Amino acid sequence: MTRATVLQEVRQMRFEGLYKRRHRRELTMAEAAEMFGVTERTFRRWSTRYEAEGMEGLEDRRLGRASARAVPVDEALQMVTLYESQYTGWTVKHFYERWQAEHGGQRSYTWTKNRLQAAGRLPRAPHRGAHRKKRPRKPLPGMMLHQDGSTHEWVPGCQWDLIVTMDDATSDLYSAFFVEEEGTMSSFRGLRDVLETKGLFSSLYTDRGSHYWYTDEAGGTVNKSRPTQVHRALQQLGIMLIPAYSPEARGRSERTFRTLQDRLPKELALAGITDMAAANRYLLTDFLPAYNRRFAVAAAEPGTAFIPWVGTSLAEILCVQEDRVVAKDNTVRYQGRSLQIPPDRHRFHYVKVTVRVHQYPDETLAVFHGPRCLARYQSDGRLIEPEAEPGRQQDSTVRSRARLIVDPRATARERVSAQR
Repeated sequence: MTRATVLQEVRQMRFEGLYKRRHRRELTMAEAAEMFGVTERTFRRWSTRYEAEGMEGLEDRRLGRASARAVPVDEALQMVTLYESQYTGWTVKHFYERWQAEHGGQRSYTWTKNRLQAAGRLPRAPHRGAHRKKRPRKPLPGMMLHQDGSTHEWVPGCQWDLIVTMDDATSDLYSAFFVEEEGTMSSFRGLRDVLETKGLFSSLYTDRGSHYWYTDEAGGTVNKSRPTQVHRALQQLGIMLIPAYSPEARGRSERTFRTLQDRLPKELALAGITDMAAANRYLLTDFLPAYNRRFAVAAAEPGTAFIPWVGTSLAEILCVQEDRVVAKDNTVRYQGRSLQIPPDRHRFHYVKVTVRVHQYPDETLAVFHGPRCLARYQSDGRLIEPEAEPGRQQDSTVRSRARLIVDPRATARERVSAQR
């Protein structure tokens, strides 16, 4: 028995009692109507129907009839069939947006959810826990950014890491790309994407991953006096690195990844993408603009905290930098590779000199002495020959003398002669 049927029976019994009291002249028609909650004219009409048809005359004839505003059965069935055939497993909100944008859906979100749940295609959401107040957003874009990675099966059979850099004030995703494994180089790549397009920002909020922080023990307090490569680069840029000590502290980025893990694999599957290069192109050209239009919010205050970058090359900051001492054969050993320093017109050799090796995200290398770049190398250690500058002649005499000094096969007399 439905709720409407029960209410109708209660209303009939109340009317019958008031009708009998009025018939015994205990109440006037106006008093009975007021107690029943209707006008005197309505009570008189009900009395006439009751006298003519009995209790059946008081039944609501609308019960059991289809509403004139009800959605046609064919339209509801078509929507459920579309979900089953193309969007199985999608959340209601994700499917509802796609249904409206590409399939001409006109119904409300609540109607869509109720029909899919009634058809058994979606489970009902569990009861939510107690309310917790979120940390307020920063008032301006660029005041604080989040960077994190998420390992997930983004395409069938492939576990990739998605690296995301987002703004705390607006939830805009400034950078997102897939890599095989999260690490220092992926962090540099994400930071460079933001710095080149937006400019310098104030702070970066991250977890305590080993590429961001050194910790004396797993899960312990970060060691701020021993910066990692990422921390060192941010210090050079004047950006504060902030550690998070719990997933709840990074709730905003955690919720973003929950949305991405739900939506992005379905979008990639719908586009037929299975390899990383195509997935990264799709992220840049299609997914990120649509995601930011859908989920980004306006900042609490007008303006921005971003500052245009006008310093030296970002590539020379957002890279791994390590000091090395040049060996007696004028080479530098770095991660099993021997980097030969070429002859220099400014000095004969760099033996026993402390130099700085830069390793870039594309795996190329460079050797610096102070601010000067002495040479650049392929990932396997092969020298990259610099392009000759216009109007500048190479000093062949100096180059040949330097080669004799560092050549271990040269005789002592040849080395002394070259030094003169």
